[in-house]
Amino acid sequence: MRTTASARLAAAALALVAGGTAAGCDAPQETARDAVTAPAPTVGAPTTPPVAPPISPSVSPAGSHRPLHPAARRYLDAVADRDAAGVAAAFAPDGLVVDVGREIRGRDAIRRWAAAEVIGGAYTLLDHTPHPGGTTLLVRFRPGGTGDGFRARYRLDLTDGLITRATLEYA
Repeated sequence: MRTTASARLAAAALALVAGGTAAGCDAPQETARDAVTAPAPTVGAPTTPPVAPPISPSVSPAGSHRPLHPAARRYLDAVADRDAAGVAAAFAPDGLVVDVGREIRGRDAIRRWAAAEVIGGAYTLLDHTPHPGGTTLLVRFRPGGTGDGFRARYRLDLTDGLITRATLEYA
């Protein structure tokens, strides 16, 4: 039986909300984007693989019914797009990254940091919690995009739709 991209996306979204797995996903934390871009099981003649639709800023991880802040979504999307300048653009001009105690300040420094240490990796958003003045993300980061990676907590302080400070710690 053929599985369409829209059916796989719907199954992935329902599974994520319910905290389960979607057809074609190996684990509950896989994203809807992962489920849609994975090869669809087919019978018969080969077909062109489906193209993943853009993820809306309102998509939330399993167990969360809160929309993700647009600045946090821009950061995660820029990493997925391998766009170091896009990562930096999610920050205020004098934004600060505190990466396990090391400070990176300003968009140029953040762009260089992202190019050297973040781009090429893959994030899975496990949860997020809004707080006054920002949001906290629980993520799994896989440097190089493969392997198990590690869990991290990112506290993002936000002003005027931009990240002013990102405190990154192992979770």
